[in-house]
Amino acid sequence: MDRCCHSLSARITSIEVATMTMLKVCCIASLEEAQMAMDAGANAIGLVGPMPSGPGVIEDATIAEIAKFVGDKVWSVLLTSRVSVEGICDHVAETGVNTVQIVDEPEPGTYRALRQMASAPRIIQVIHVEDESAIALAQKSAQEVDVILLDSGRPSAPTKILGGTGQQHDWRLSRAIVEAVPCPVFLAGGIRPNNVTDAIRQVRPAGIDLCTGVRQDGALSEELLAALRDAINTADQDG
Repeated sequence: MDRCCHSLSARITSIEVATMTMLKVCCIASLEEAQMAMDAGANAIGLVGPMPSGPGVIEDATIAEIAKFVGDKVWSVLLTSRVSVEGICDHVAETGVNTVQIVDEPEPGTYRALRQMASAPRIIQVIHVEDESAIALAQKSAQEVDVILLDSGRPSAPTKILGGTGQQHDWRLSRAIVEAVPCPVFLAGGIRPNNVTDAIRQVRPAGIDLCTGVRQDGALSEELLAALRDAINTADQDG
């Protein structure tokens, strides 16, 4: 599926993605970081709830504060590791976000329950690309969610790794998933300003998602964000 020509649902079109790669900056920890990401052209900001491992975790109260601050200007994306229907719906309601990113495999009925919420969020389902089985997992979820996000976690590890690894997975599998599913696909995992152009050219995702790749000594970097935006623009202009 051509990332520049696919038809997106009405839930996605509030942000123009027809001719440009979307940018999601994850691990946002404060109002200042949220504003910095938006100033750099981010379409979405990731707000990390409790996780078994990985960077960027903040309190739910802080997530709610940031979500209220950004409003509908961008996607405020709650990363939740909860898997029960009630747990995920409660987490969305408690934080007031407009988008939820489910980083593990949810209970059956979760997507339907989220759609029935009064302020139904966009749904992003993470697929961790450990091997070729990720293609079938993505195809299954893609029938019910708004976005598939491909990451380099290891749910099969003794302590689940559900993202934030800063490691690149097999982009050949990512490209196969882009071509196999009917919804937009975001690419995460080891993305940095110096490889994002190649990532877009090879995978053709609808969006790019990253955390550590735009941080220096743990702090969000205006310089790295600007370099990333320039590299994304270069890839987009190349078509």
